Amino acid sequence: MQYLCLIYVDEQLERALPNQELDEIVTEHLAHDEELRAKGQYVTSAALESASTATTVRVRRGRISTTDGPFAETKEQLGGFVLIEARDLNEAIQIAARIPSARNGSVEVRAVRQISKG
Repeated sequence: MQYLCLIYVDEQLERALPNQELDEIVTEHLAHDEELRAKGQYVTSAALESASTATTVRVRRGRISTTDGPFAETKEQLGGFVLIEARDLNEAIQIAARIPSARNGSVEVRAVRQISKG
């Protein structure tokens, strides 16, 4: 079963880190991806640009409206994701707990809903 691990980080805290420390975290993330790939559990992952670059899109009564920035103001913003294969939620939680950013931020684990055609 696939699970999406949504990685939330405090962007202000992240920006305040020395470059060397930030580079170490990125290296840890890449190593974690390689570990998952070796176990056949890795599907894909990506880091996201700052939430300040986001655009929120809504359609109401057929009209499109956009708002600059994230949908909600929170301390932690969505910073990236890892899509994994896991037997069940318990295994997905164990994998998410090893994502380096879980130490300073949080990781939301959600099962990917399978939608069948026709």
